[in-house]
Amino acid sequence: MPNFNGVIDISHHNGNVNLATAQTDGIVGVIQKATQGQTGVDPTYARNRGRAAAANLLWGAYHFGTGSDGVRQAENFLGVVGTTGLLVLDLEPNPTGPSMSLEEARAFVTHVREKTGHFPGLYSGHYIKQLLGTNSDPVLAQCWFWLAQYGPTPVVPPNWPAWTMWQYTDGAFGPEPHTVRGIGRSDRDMFNGDEPKLREFWETESS
Repeated sequence: MPNFNGVIDISHHNGNVNLATAQTDGIVGVIQKATQGQTGVDPTYARNRGRAAAANLLWGAYHFGTGSDGVRQAENFLGVVGTTGLLVLDLEPNPTGPSMSLEEARAFVTHVREKTGHFPGLYSGHYIKQLLGTNSDPVLAQCWFWLAQYGPTPVVPPNWPAWTMWQYTDGAFGPEPHTVRGIGRSDRDMFNGDEPKLREFWETESS
C-alpha cells in the first residue's frame, strides 16, 4: 500500500497560513500546536482551527512537552483542545528550558487516556531514541508513533512495530516536496497507508 503525503503540522512559527489554498495542494489533514508546558497556548490555534474547518480539512492538535508536571500539562492541553480530535504529545528537546522526561511523558499520556478514552500519538525522533536506547516503555508503546526524521528512510525505535506518521521534512531538510501552497516551507508528514486509511485512522482516534 502506498504511503500518503497529505498531512502538515503547523504552529505560530508558520505565520498567517491559507489552509483553503493548502487543501487545493493535496493537503487533507492539519495538526496544529495548541499548548506548551503548564500554561502556554499557541496564539494561532483557534484561528487556524476555524480555517481548517472552513476548508473541510481533518484537524488535530499537539502539545509541546516541557520538563514539568505531566498531568498539569495534559490539563492545559485538554483545556484548550477539548477531549475529542486527533491528539499528540510532542516529545523533543526543549530549547528554552528543561525537557520532558519519560516519567512526565507517561503521566501526560495516561491522563489524556483517562479523560478521552484514547492514548494520544507520540511525536519524537532522536530524543526518544536517546531516552529509551534499546529498552522498551510499555506505557508509551500504547501511543501511535509519529516519527521525526529528515532522511530518505524512516528508522523506528524498537518500542514500536512501525511508524504511523513520518515527518520527513521541516521545509528545509529531508526529501522533497518541502513546500505547500498557501503556507510555503512547511513540516510535511507521510501517513503509513493510503488516503482512505488515513481518514479511517483519524476518525477512530478522534472519537
